[in-house]
Amino acid sequence: MKLSRRHFLGLAGSAAAGVLTAGSDDATASAGPSVSPDAVGCLVDTTLCVGCRKCEQACNERHGLPKPQESFEELTVLENERRPDETSYTVVNKYYPKNIGSLTWRERPTFVKFQCMHCNDPSCASACIVGALHKTRNGPVIYDPEKCIGCRYCMVACPFQIPAYEYHNPVNPEVRKCTFCFEYLKKDGELPACAKICPREVMTFGRRTDLLEFARWKIKNNPGRYVNHIYGEHEVGGTSWLYLASEPFQNIGLPKLGSKAPPRLTETIQHGLFRYFAAPIGLYAVLGAIMWATGFTAEKENDACVVEDTSEEGGES
Repeated sequence: MKLSRRHFLGLAGSAAAGVLTAGSDDATASAGPSVSPDAVGCLVDTTLCVGCRKCEQACNERHGLPKPQESFEELTVLENERRPDETSYTVVNKYYPKNIGSLTWRERPTFVKFQCMHCNDPSCASACIVGALHKTRNGPVIYDPEKCIGCRYCMVACPFQIPAYEYHNPVNPEVRKCTFCFEYLKKDGELPACAKICPREVMTFGRRTDLLEFARWKIKNNPGRYVNHIYGEHEVGGTSWLYLASEPFQNIGLPKLGSKAPPRLTETIQHGLFRYFAAPIGLYAVLGAIMWATGFTAEKENDACVVEDTSEEGGES
């Protein structure tokens, strides 16, 4: 039976797809890190924050970070949006209301504290090929500089753009981010420095499950004060840091994200591609189809025949 190129390409494509599908039938990603029901978290009520920057100062002092050029009493820095970096694990930003409602409390700016969200299923840990980042059962996502090879995949993977790199350190650079003060939590039961110093009690530290109940209680009892949503309850599979606000979260610097944890999608695709060597087999099938379609193999055979004929003619002479 004569096989047309179109028919052959269709069969090759179907075969490759079949191999990939077969390889992914039972190739499922892991369920993600095992987080304890007693895992800790922190609830941030942005309606209470006045942008005093005391949290920034406390974090800076506890972790021995470089002092900023402007003092922590300088509030004009809030006029420009900032991100946490290798010298600042947490920053406060100021957002002016885009839609001012009828209530007077909405006329003031919203101040929002940012830091590592310590995701329940962190993308940074999933992307790290040497296990330098991992999620602990009690909540914090911690970093081991001894394992880090400086690939910076964690920086690309993070949906909140949090991990920062010490580019200025040529000898022993590290990835830097909020630690959730895990060493103090584990050793002395201390609160995170930012939550401990806050004069307005913007941050409530405790078990994540209790914080969610507390947040729902606040929304129920103050329906005109809060958006009916707890940011971080479901975003990217849930985060240890939770937020309440009086306006849409995308208006105050928090990205709009789905509830699916990115690692569950990416790991499923990876496992499906590479189980049973499905990706290499599929690749070879496609390459073979391309070679056949372009006449590459036929040309090689013709070249071989020409060489053979020339050799025979030379022998007869």
